[in-house]
Amino acid sequence: MKFKMLYSFLNTDLQLIEKELEAAIQAESPVLTEASLHLLQSGGKRIRPVFVLLAAQFGNYDIHVVKHVAVSLELIHTASLVHDDVVDDSDLRRGTATIKSKWDNRVAMYTGDYIFARSLEMMTQISDPLAHQILSHTMVELCVGEIEQIQHKFYFEQNLRTYLRRIRRKTALLIASSCQLGALAAGADEEIHKKLFRFGYYVGMSYQITDDILDFTSSEKDLGKPAGSDLIQGNITLPVLIAMKSHGLKPLIETVHEGMDADKMPEIINAIKKSGAIDEASKISSAYLDKAFRELDGLPSIRAKRALSEIAKNIGKRKF
Repeated sequence: MKFKMLYSFLNTDLQLIEKELEAAIQAESPVLTEASLHLLQSGGKRIRPVFVLLAAQFGNYDIHVVKHVAVSLELIHTASLVHDDVVDDSDLRRGTATIKSKWDNRVAMYTGDYIFARSLEMMTQISDPLAHQILSHTMVELCVGEIEQIQHKFYFEQNLRTYLRRIRRKTALLIASSCQLGALAAGADEEIHKKLFRFGYYVGMSYQITDDILDFTSSEKDLGKPAGSDLIQGNITLPVLIAMKSHGLKPLIETVHEGMDADKMPEIINAIKKSGAIDEASKISSAYLDKAFRELDGLPSIRAKRALSEIAKNIGKRKF
């Protein structure tokens, strides 16, 4: 089943979200508008808005209220990608030119800042102070995660706890907050929005681990970037950690350095794939998904719950 079929009953509302996203990044500066639209229209999955809308189904669902949360969370995600591409010096994102490569670093940084600002402006439509506390905490943690990733580049001595804390901040918390804020904006009970937060957190951890696995197992065509790009950029992900600690590949992997010849990477990638590290990383991803499913057990049996469960299953088995 295609991913979007899992929540097809939201199609009309998601089309509205898409229009709201495009309207939200309109700016007086033509360059800001064009650069913002360039990434926004490059084919993202809109996972965060989907989680917002599904979570809101557990309360008094009103698309004209929850749309502000859905747009805000997607804009935060989009802005973080713009900044990521500058830090990583990436020329491609989803197979298309990044803002920093199509324009330059300055335009990219100001575009990311502008999108962040618009996301905060959208959230002013939600009056609940708790919603703003959750969003603020999420943004602070996201920024800390970005800094940690920069600090830990090519640091081969880092441990599993460091990696898990980093992906919690960079990925999982934004998905968790999408679930919680969607329910909160719809007036869902505290027990429900806290369960949805934990569900989103576990799904987010699995999602990022799966991404890190796919960086080694998928093709350049599917990834929209060369296989092994994370390692080339110095990002030490779970398969790499396991390959170094449990399979004796640390001396080989430590030869990776900034600016190295990309022709040398296939040998290292193949060694990691053959080591068994991919299977071990997949088991950890599956363990997070199991925790996510347990959080769903206590929620009302509505269509949104089934959709959340199917999305989680799809995340665990996706190929790109």
